Amino acid sequence: MSIKFEWDPAKSIENYQKHKVTFEEAATIFGSFPFEIFHDPDNSIAEDRFIAMGCSNRGRTLLVVHCENSNGTVVRIISARKATKKETKDVFGGIL
Repeated sequence: MSIKFEWDPAKSIENYQKHKVTFEEAATIFGSFPFEIFHDPDNSIAEDRFIAMGCSNRGRTLLVVHCENSNGTVVRIISARKATKKETKDVFGGIL
């Protein structure tokens, strides 16, 4: 099954200006190892949101907030940033 990624172009520009992470780079963590995903029920009533953490194709550990369609074939990226050292340690322990 192939995953398609989508995002709001204006939000992508805003995210890059704030966090220096493109949504194109953020999408690359979904094929990485290690990779973890967590449900994020506290930040949206209208849709199920998730937080994914993984290594990008640039070797950076990123946190990516996203939602998925019902069958998991479309991922809409909402925001992305570099993970803190504490977040990386909490999620991946000594792997990274």
